[in-house]
Amino acid sequence: MGERLAGAEKEVLVEIVRFTQKNGLKGAEGGWKDFLALNDKKFGASVSDPKKRTKDVLLAFLVTFSKDFQKYFRKLVRRHAERRAIEQYMNEFSGKISPEQKLVQLTTEHLDYRKNYYFPSYQEGWKVMRIGKVSSSMNSGAMLAIDCEMVLCHDGTEAVVRVCVVDNKLEVKLDTLVNPLKAVADYRTHITGVSKKDLEGVTCSLVDIQKSLKKILAKGKILVGHSLYRDLYALKFDYSRVIDTAYIFKYANLPTTSSASLNSLCKVWSEGTI
Repeated sequence: MGERLAGAEKEVLVEIVRFTQKNGLKGAEGGWKDFLALNDKKFGASVSDPKKRTKDVLLAFLVTFSKDFQKYFRKLVRRHAERRAIEQYMNEFSGKISPEQKLVQLTTEHLDYRKNYYFPSYQEGWKVMRIGKVSSSMNSGAMLAIDCEMVLCHDGTEAVVRVCVVDNKLEVKLDTLVNPLKAVADYRTHITGVSKKDLEGVTCSLVDIQKSLKKILAKGKILVGHSLYRDLYALKFDYSRVIDTAYIFKYANLPTTSSASLNSLCKVWSEGTI
């Protein structure tokens, strides 16, 4: 693991350290600031911006984590390598890039992409799907749109109770109810269209949905959605070849920190509402 991280660029290590900060993760010597206070006798944690620290210091912190976390860090390094490979491919073959792939690029270049699409897939129950060979994926313009309905559970979390996937010809690829496998506090029927009675006898689980998605998304298909990271988070499914319509559409007077709502986009592009 040390060799894999040592070969990573400093900016990748900075991203990983920031990820540990955002999620309150701790290694054998505590969190990032704890580590600095313990090991840097001169500055301590007063210089806590990972970007201002040397690569050696970043590495020393990351190797204090458990093997399970180290596996996840390796995934982040691989994701960065995939992203770089995609950028290189697009630079070399810019005249051959499909419109669909350009929308993927717009999504990944958005300021909020790394914040929202770097999922905690080190946690139990998450599945990570790699995009495979870059050149093959870049040649695929196949797209699938996904939407999930979530209920509020008694433990304060949200759980998926329905998943629908269609292709760019509006052919339904998946439309199924999902058993949340825990007590539901609010079915949000006015939004989800799902009631307690609808879920009686439903055996399909989140694990089953994850398996179905892996099959459906094979060969580098592009997944489309509005604020798609919310659906992927609920599905515990880490996938990077995505188009987020909340990221690629902008209004002239819309602040950079805001995104257009799905309802407003429907009014503009389809003259309808949701």
